[in-house]
Amino acid sequence: MYLLPALVWMLTRSAAPQATPVLQADAQCGQCHQAIFRSYLHTPMANASGLAIDKVKPATFMHGPSGVTYTVSSDHGEALLSYHAPNGPGQIPLTYFLGSGHLGTTYLYFKGRYLFESPVAWYADSNRYDMKPGLTAMRSMPPPLPMESDCMRCHMSDVQRSDPGTINRYQGLPFLHAGITCEECHGDSRAHVLTGGKAGILNPAHLDPELRDSICISCHLEGDVSVQRAGHSVLNYRPGEAIGTYMAYYAREGANLMARGVSEVEQLSQSTCKRMSGDKMSCMSCHDPHYTPDSACRVAFYRSKCLACHNAPQFAKTHHPENQDCTSCHMPRIGARNILHVAWTDHRILRVPRESSQEPRSTGEERLGPIFSPGASARDLAMAYYKGLLQGNDSFEARAWNGLEAQKDTIQNDKRALDALGNLSAERGDSAAAERAYGRVLQLDPNDLTALSNFGILLARQGKLAPAIAMLKGAFARNQDVPGLAMNLARLQCMAHDGNAARDTLKTALVYAPGLSDLKGLLDQVSSCGSAHAR
Repeated sequence: MYLLPALVWMLTRSAAPQATPVLQADAQCGQCHQAIFRSYLHTPMANASGLAIDKVKPATFMHGPSGVTYTVSSDHGEALLSYHAPNGPGQIPLTYFLGSGHLGTTYLYFKGRYLFESPVAWYADSNRYDMKPGLTAMRSMPPPLPMESDCMRCHMSDVQRSDPGTINRYQGLPFLHAGITCEECHGDSRAHVLTGGKAGILNPAHLDPELRDSICISCHLEGDVSVQRAGHSVLNYRPGEAIGTYMAYYAREGANLMARGVSEVEQLSQSTCKRMSGDKMSCMSCHDPHYTPDSACRVAFYRSKCLACHNAPQFAKTHHPENQDCTSCHMPRIGARNILHVAWTDHRILRVPRESSQEPRSTGEERLGPIFSPGASARDLAMAYYKGLLQGNDSFEARAWNGLEAQKDTIQNDKRALDALGNLSAERGDSAAAERAYGRVLQLDPNDLTALSNFGILLARQGKLAPAIAMLKGAFARNQDVPGLAMNLARLQCMAHDGNAARDTLKTALVYAPGLSDLKGLLDQVSSCGSAHAR
């Protein structure tokens, strides 16, 4: 039987498993809670992610420093990202969008079983595409951006772990539902549904303050640095638990709270409203998770929240009756300096509007302090300094090293801390200490990417090419999309005079990063194999 090409394409697309949207995932909840369900479908949380074709914003953007032109479009029901780079064009089918569009939208795409994020995003404030944060100054097409499971948990539901030993490779769907489903805030609903509502379900408003606030904090707090606590994965967090069991959050002491994107929780904690109200006030005092007012209702909705507390006689009549929008003065939109094009609402709820321009005094040397993390440990602080170092703050290196070195005997079952200690030891030239740390990690997890990659390089520097290549090959077999890993492996294969293997490694990596000039340049070099050196 002959099928028309368009029909073949439609059958192929429909056969591919896809994450279900909130509309389908929560349909059973909607049978009893119809009004709430209909209202919730229009909220940013319900629309935090979905199929890319449902939120395509066709436009073209030219990035000056790199000379790459990007175009987002749709064709026959498929969302596409096309690019024209100095070293050639390309096209990527987009699978999902991420971001409700209130602030911005980015896209996710697959290559094989690997999941990536697009290098460009749509920014609502400027109404155009631009590069993702951190990529604006790049003078060539950026490497592919791996989408890790931990980074999806606040935009998708039932996020799955990546395959063992990988960053962004998924055996099945990376998440089961697009958007934030009811269970992400209300917990497991099976008993509630099976008994026709007779069995209770978790209501965040009825929880103790710490557990209530943990539900919001788990996604709406980042601090300057956040780290997963020893032995815990934040993917295991469930409503009704304390998020502090899984995460520790840190902020620069004395830092300006308006200089970061996700800081509403911290800002609110410094407001007079919160300090005077204490545990009685939460995010839900002003925000209804099931309802987002439209532009016609927004002013009246939030004014009613203010007047619920500021209800003294005549207050509403005498306090600037000419301006009903309380937030326009007391919660102005102020741009976060580290995220382009995005304006954020100031949750400090300032009494005097001009206070919004005041900067806190510098405390001199930068130090991190825990926030909303009552159980934070010395290990967590050391890991926070280490993560800050990875984010570009070199002044944190000594504190990260001192903290982890002081605990080297107590972190022997802590893979994340051991990987960090191994990396710091290697950078300081203590190869023996680095090898001990990596060796212990590989005892705990033979597939650990960091230990395999960095231990392999250490062995190569000692002239032990065969075991070094074996380690890097093991890591690359599961992470073929990581350019740095491919380049290091190819260099070692070249040093071992195996030019064919080096070329195969680089050609495999170029499947996932076809526009990356570093990979192409090294591929040209391996024609005279043996001249490249591991780094």
